Amino acid sequence: MEILKTAVAGTLESSDCLVTIEPARSGLQLDLESAVMQQYGRRIAEVAMETLDRLNVQNARVSIVDKGALDCTIKARVECAAMRAADHEGRVNWGGVIR
Repeated sequence: MEILKTAVAGTLESSDCLVTIEPARSGLQLDLESAVMQQYGRRIAEVAMETLDRLNVQNARVSIVDKGALDCTIKARVECAAMRAADHEGRVNWGGVIR
């Protein structure tokens, strides 16, 4: 999936996360900010990268500001931001790619 523009999904409310995806020249770059970084930072990054891999996103800068989101929320926010950034919003069977 080619990232064409900057897109955002999520909120900064408790138990959610704000995901921003923008085009990059090569590779994936993940910037993560979380109040629970010491306990769950590695897992949050793992879930985000697995989701991007399943969506076949190869070149993007991804920023996540986590406010205690569960894995399913992180997956949903990353998927939504990626679909918006690739202009696929109107042509997607939501949830069909991520399991």
